[in-house]
Amino acid sequence: MFSDIAAIRFPLPPPGSVTPPDLYFDAYEEAERLRAEEAENLQAASEGLDADPLLLALQDARARKAAADAEIRQLLAYGREFHGARPYRLETLSEASGMTTSGIRTAYGKDEIKQVEHTIGREPNRRTAKSPTKEAH
Repeated sequence: MFSDIAAIRFPLPPPGSVTPPDLYFDAYEEAERLRAEEAENLQAASEGLDADPLLLALQDARARKAAADAEIRQLLAYGREFHGARPYRLETLSEASGMTTSGIRTAYGKDEIKQVEHTIGREPNRRTAKSPTKEAH
């Protein structure tokens, strides 16, 4: 089961999918290395926690998904609120993120703006985005 879950998590690259083609063998070896490492880690975690490895893998995937969603929200906040005098257009962000333009407007809020402000060390450029740290004072 550990090897099967690792194979799902780290699939081998199909022939012809690596550019440049002469790096295919390296990509294949890297996927095999990641699979072996994942199977070993999953087995250790499963035994250490006395937990089902499939459920552990699902919980891990859910955590990675939540982290990716949070990153997307922060990147959208950056593109709309922190990027120079002209924010990225909703249509451009929509295409890149796979979200609708109306979804972009509601995808982030004060919490994401505050996180980006803290991370990059400066306030938003847009007048519409009031600095959450200033609002608190």
